[in-house]
Order: sequence, then C-alpha cells, then structure tokens
Amino acid sequence: MLNHIVIMGRLTRDPELRYTQSQTPVASFTVAVDRDFANRDSGERQTDFIDCVAWRQTAEFVSKYFQKGSMAVVSGRLQIRDWTDREGGKRRSAEIVVDNVYFGESKRRDGEPRSDSHSNSYSSSSYNSYDNSARSSAPAPSAFSELDDGDGELPF
Repeated sequence: MLNHIVIMGRLTRDPELRYTQSQTPVASFTVAVDRDFANRDSGERQTDFIDCVAWRQTAEFVSKYFQKGSMAVVSGRLQIRDWTDREGGKRRSAEIVVDNVYFGESKRRDGEPRSDSHSNSYSSSSYNSYDNSARSSAPAPSAFSELDDGDGELPF
C-alpha cells in the first residue's frame, strides 16, 4: 500500500516543540495550503489548514528553523486519529506524520539572495545543507550534448 503526501504552504503559527515521557522530541504545527482552483461564485481561492506532527531530529529541525509565516514543503504520510473529546463525543482528525521538511523559499543573507534551486531540508535519515560560499561562478554543465548532422548510423 502507498500512503505518501507532499504539501507546500505557510506555517500558521510557530511550531510547538514538546517531549514525551521518554524525552523523544515531537513538534506540532499547521500548514496553510491554497487550493489550485478558485471558488466558482466568489472567484477566491480556498485555503486548507493541515495539521502536521514531526518526531525526533525532524521535530528539532522544524522548531529551530521555521516560524509562523515560513514557507515549508512537508512530505510524510497521512494518518487518521480517532479520539474522544471532553464531553465524551467521538471525534476524528487527519494529520500528516512528517518524514521530511524542506525550506519552500529562499532567505536573504546580508542582502544577497540565495538560490531557490538548492534547499535545505532535514529528514530522520539525512541532513542536506548548502553553503553559498562553495558555489562556483561558472555555469553548470549541461546534461545534454549536441549531435553532429553526420550521425547517420544511430542505433535506433
């Protein structure tokens, strides 16, 4: 079975970092995601507010580097929870259990824009960071090469 979800939006509040009794970090946050289509009657786009839960190093990463208004790309799995409210009513809620979080926009440092093509992320398995000082001023080589007109013996 496949259960994978990827969303991109802005955090509606600062992530809330807590620790379980066994001192495992857990962060909860909500991401506001605009729908791709506008309402037929009003012409306005609707927004979904999606609850997210990150664990361990991912939770600490989100808590340290993201805040209210930050653009985030979140990938993980959708989980449905059944619970009982204070009045004894049965409730159901959906949330994303986060596997990876990526920066959704560049951030300026000392007036210099960072490249959008390299984003920092943290997952429970790896940490990818990008340092602007390591960037070469030469353009990246192309993955494609131009063929000569004389290539008459192509294998296809």
